[in-house]
Amino acid sequence: MIGVDEVGRGAWAGPLLVCAVRLHEPISELRDSKKLSAKKREQLTIEIQKTADIGYGWITSTQIDLYGLSKALVSATGEALAEINAGQDEKIIIDGTINFAPQYAGVKTAARADDTYPAVSAASIVAKVTRDAYMVELAVRMPLYGFERHVGYGTALHATMIAQHGLCSEHRLSFKLPS
Repeated sequence: MIGVDEVGRGAWAGPLLVCAVRLHEPISELRDSKKLSAKKREQLTIEIQKTADIGYGWITSTQIDLYGLSKALVSATGEALAEINAGQDEKIIIDGTINFAPQYAGVKTAARADDTYPAVSAASIVAKVTRDAYMVELAVRMPLYGFERHVGYGTALHATMIAQHGLCSEHRLSFKLPS
């Protein structure tokens, strides 16, 4: 079974990342990444990387603005699944209620799958850790925005940084941002 989850869908800035994970061994303590501490997510990501196939589908903020979020999710999901050579009939569980991989016959969607199916939990964890690391690196290149603290999401701090410094190339112009 392959688990698929995304991170960054609702962010004001930064990329969208979809991860697909095929576990080869059981891993204990897998659950929705939001229910784990940052330290635990990082520990589990190391373990997942040792024992699983992982595919990544990155979509930039510019691509989201050009194609829209739904097409971006389809593209990123397709990239992530292709990266691990997902079979057409392989069982694929996508977190949520929308099938972003219609080209695969074995897809099932499930709300809260990231807390129910270990492979989706693994995808949730790897996606969160990987995108957060990207945003921390981005903060070094663009220190005015505090990306290491809010990782691109719509927080009061992020709104303040936009008000003070304007938008940067990582901001999604198709989203309603504070002015």
